[in-house]
Amino acid sequence: MSSDADVIIAGAGMAGATLALALKQGGLEPLLVDPVIFDDQLAPSFDGRASAIAYANFRQWRALGLAPEIEPHAQRIEQILVTDATAPGAASGAPLPFFLRFDSDEIADRSDGEPLGYMLENRRTRAGLAAAVGRAGIRVLAPARVSGVNLDAGGAQVALADGRTLKAPLVVGAEGRTSPVREAAGIGSIGWDYGQTGVVATVRMERPHQGVAHEYFLPGGPFAILPLTDNRASLVWTETTDRAKALASARPEIFHAHLVRRFGSFLGEVNVEGPVFAYPLGLQLAERFYAPRAALLGDAAHGNHPIAGQGLNMGLKGSAALAQVLVDAHRLGEDIGSEVVLERYAQWRRFDTVILSAGMDAFVHLFSNDNPLLRLARGVGMSVVNRIAPARKMFMQEAGGALGDLPRLLRGEAL
Repeated sequence: MSSDADVIIAGAGMAGATLALALKQGGLEPLLVDPVIFDDQLAPSFDGRASAIAYANFRQWRALGLAPEIEPHAQRIEQILVTDATAPGAASGAPLPFFLRFDSDEIADRSDGEPLGYMLENRRTRAGLAAAVGRAGIRVLAPARVSGVNLDAGGAQVALADGRTLKAPLVVGAEGRTSPVREAAGIGSIGWDYGQTGVVATVRMERPHQGVAHEYFLPGGPFAILPLTDNRASLVWTETTDRAKALASARPEIFHAHLVRRFGSFLGEVNVEGPVFAYPLGLQLAERFYAPRAALLGDAAHGNHPIAGQGLNMGLKGSAALAQVLVDAHRLGEDIGSEVVLERYAQWRRFDTVILSAGMDAFVHLFSNDNPLLRLARGVGMSVVNRIAPARKMFMQEAGGALGDLPRLLRGEAL
């Protein structure tokens, strides 16, 4: 079968574009397909979120040549303070005596001086990826929507909504939780809705945040203050769905009044900059990561609660692993769309993904309530971990993506 590319990637989001750059670096020809053109993805109104990027994933982006575009906009996370707090006024009221404190200095000798992670606005990341994709000469079809996929022994045939048909040895579904590639491959998924929505906004503070990220566990869900450049912060304010909808649609002065009450005064006056966004939260995990001629990546394979900031990081780890598996197989002359090759990717990522997804789901149920017995149990657990330095260091290294069998890109090495 004649091919239009070595790998067709459905979805030019952050995980899909990262995979495309890695494959191109390794000598393969990827083709990106997305319903939204890059310019529209860069608009401030497209995606108001910011993401905590594990330092291993940041090394991957450096190895792929993104440093000039993303480093000026990346805020180092030097400390993380986690508190089991009361509501409202979590940031300014008297917290409970249970807390966790993570400090980048504790693992500086193991992380080459990297911080705990980097906070980066998604639109800045998308801009860096778009520039790098352009420099690499990667073909992008957008706007273009996948309407069907046919998988057989000869390869993958991808039908687009405009009538075009594309062919390749492998198609990767990286188009989000409602993945047409996953559906066409007959891969089911499990999951559930949390009945929560994350309200996201960017604020500017009066006092310096000093690179400290705060997360307060409240009965309605976590409230996170995540540092950004220029003394700003990204807020991820989790509430029950009905309360979150009301909050996100409130008049600016009403939203600000609720924000001040919740945020407190420890960073001085705070003011919202830009629009307020709302994102429903749930868990979704694909039953398999591949089928013959198809692989899943990012939210198409796993969608998680942002409670631990690992959702995008899991997708980026998957990009590094899948790229290395495919590039190595290609260099050995193997069929990159075969089950033998794709099973290596699944084995590499399956255990880590399932364990992290289960852990985050347990955190949601453990912390998003006001049950006095559970509050006591989680408080004691936090206190114990906080007093055991090796446990803290292990958590920090895991969050930084630096534990386990790392793909070359996560070590900062080119493919």
